[in-house]
Amino acid sequence: MFAVFFNMAAVLLGSALGLALKGRFSPRIGAALMKCLGLCTLGIGFSSLLGTADTLCVIVCMVLGTLLGEWVDIEKRMEGLGDALRRKLVREDGENRFVEGFVTATIIYCVGAMSINGSIAAGLNHDYSIIISKSVLDGVGAITFAAAMGVGVAFSIVPILLYQGGITLLAGVVGPYLPSPVITEMSAVGGAIIVGIGLNLLDLPREKLRVGNMLPAIFFPIAYVPLANALSGLWR
Repeated sequence: MFAVFFNMAAVLLGSALGLALKGRFSPRIGAALMKCLGLCTLGIGFSSLLGTADTLCVIVCMVLGTLLGEWVDIEKRMEGLGDALRRKLVREDGENRFVEGFVTATIIYCVGAMSINGSIAAGLNHDYSIIISKSVLDGVGAITFAAAMGVGVAFSIVPILLYQGGITLLAGVVGPYLPSPVITEMSAVGGAIIVGIGLNLLDLPREKLRVGNMLPAIFFPIAYVPLANALSGLWR
């Protein structure tokens, strides 16, 4: 769990720096930095997405995961959690972008190859190198996010603790039974979702993508990969 706490500390530190610098950021500079971060996010997403060995797996898992996420309406629940935190912990006149900052930072920090692989490596082999590298990136990103969207970014440490901490703790139990191809496709699906975040940051879609509702797709390769292997074996 050391790696998870390190990641949380990096986000908190980055958020604090971003909030301290917020008044010094002109709207033009803030918008430029957000676009820059959007481009970097696209690059990270594509790098994971292109690592897939089975494009059909990514498509099927994204479709099924999005259907499930829309049915549960995960994004609305995340927004509800953000609203509850804002009402309890933030003054009414303090921050009008709390939910946006919380949801955006949560998805970026909790989805992707480094989050999944790093947490599993930390749980299985006490290898913290991946998560520490991710923490540095998250901390730098938190400066820009907090400066642009406010204190909601800092509260993304709660999902980081639950998500990455949960994967780390479970990795020691289920990790040895999780084949490498499954991890690869989970990372690729996560990359597709990260691409969606990048598009939102660049304000490219007319209507923002509900990427929160795509999150269940990450876990569908756990069932898809062995099922596809079994079916391909029958056809030989």
